Amino acid sequence: MASVDQHVYVEWRGGTCRVKWWTGECHPNGRKRYESKGGFTDEEAAYRHGQDKLYEIRHGTNISNRDGATPTSEWADSWLQSLDLRHLSIRNYRWRVKHIKAFFKERPVSELTILDHRAFRKYLAAVPVGEKSQTQILSTFATIMDDAVAAKLIKQSPVERQGRRGKYRRKPRERKRDMAVESVAKLAHNADIRWGLTGFVYVWTMAMTGMRPAELYGLTREYCFPNWPKTDLRLDETEVDRYDDDLLRYGLGEELLPAVRVERQVQYEEGVLDFYPPKYDSFRTLVVPTFLAALLEALLASHESPWVFPAIEGGSLGAASFTKEYWRPVADGAPASVGPKLWREAMVSVNPFAGKRQYLVRHGHKEWLDEDGHPRFAVEARMGHELAGVEGTYSNLTVAMEQQIARALQARWEALPAALRSRPVRDERVALQNSVASISALVRQALADGVTEPDAVVARVEAVRPGSRRNSVLQARRRLLADA
Repeated sequence: MASVDQHVYVEWRGGTCRVKWWTGECHPNGRKRYESKGGFTDEEAAYRHGQDKLYEIRHGTNISNRDGATPTSEWADSWLQSLDLRHLSIRNYRWRVKHIKAFFKERPVSELTILDHRAFRKYLAAVPVGEKSQTQILSTFATIMDDAVAAKLIKQSPVERQGRRGKYRRKPRERKRDMAVESVAKLAHNADIRWGLTGFVYVWTMAMTGMRPAELYGLTREYCFPNWPKTDLRLDETEVDRYDDDLLRYGLGEELLPAVRVERQVQYEEGVLDFYPPKYDSFRTLVVPTFLAALLEALLASHESPWVFPAIEGGSLGAASFTKEYWRPVADGAPASVGPKLWREAMVSVNPFAGKRQYLVRHGHKEWLDEDGHPRFAVEARMGHELAGVEGTYSNLTVAMEQQIARALQARWEALPAALRSRPVRDERVALQNSVASISALVRQALADGVTEPDAVVARVEAVRPGSRRNSVLQARRRLLADA
């Protein structure tokens, strides 16, 4: 039989009914495109199903057989490819999508139900990922399914969303203590022991500017006082006016404000360390107090590295295992080392930061700004945050605001006892050790002399720095050859 409108047809095939209906589309040759469903034992039921499909087509709620059969893994891949995010975000989403594909595989999107979502939660609880990662994976799956609804692959999301039940329970927050300037001074002294003047200035720079770690790792001479803004690379043709204004406002001179410029950070992508814009494109200029300006000037005069804060063995700190090799001994303390490879005095644990991440120094910088009563816009701009609404639109960071910030930070430094402000005189063994060229410098010289074979390069380095780690030498060799 056929419907009156000639868009639904029912036919018997081997004891069961199959219904087909017009999708509202046509093939390239002009013929109507139909879809069908079989397995009905009642002709009226089959016909009603066809009419229901026509109703859904007319009201834009129909899920075609073709789209509904899209495998979940295929849709997840398509969804991932549609994202326009920075590479680290894409890497995180790729990892989450991998878990989604591993569970759902080729299951059609349109067949997924709340029961599948529950099963997926149970599956994640059994695989070796943390609770936070499970939450992120489930959140990504919910977004993928919401987009599948919008793309008309499924009528409604299979994600089970439950509203809050019972008493409100506040999410646990990381416990933080007030950042005393004395604690920062102790961190700086430990960093001085760990990697000399570079470490000392690194800690004070983070505390006095609130820069993110990757921004500090990627800070180069061109964007640091006293060179900047005269040495600005001027990579953005639309920023010509700002470049000119910076020359009148910042730099070395009595009428100018000493400052560093945050233009980039370093991150790894596909195993290669490279420059990227700062997080959230938070390009900004950070005035520094006079004591830090003097330290930065002395630091740049003490080495020839393009990095303001080079690693102990040369290169960017972004390529080092910073948390393990640098921050943990600085914050947690470390015993004295008296072995043949390294002589180093003991580092005392800094209690407020022991076992904590270095990012809390950045948090502490905002605490200082808030305590000193600086305008909210000036504080958020310095931290690299955008202030929404009218306040963000109408506010502006003025010279007077920057001067006030620099003076307040300088006052904190001057309130320290003289013993905490000065760098102690190191043992002559440390001075001798620090006078020896870094592994990178020795490898660079060996390559310049035509010595390129791995064993020969290692021998050259060990002749000057006995006990140097072979892997460190070979890593420096590979990096320098790749840069050549």
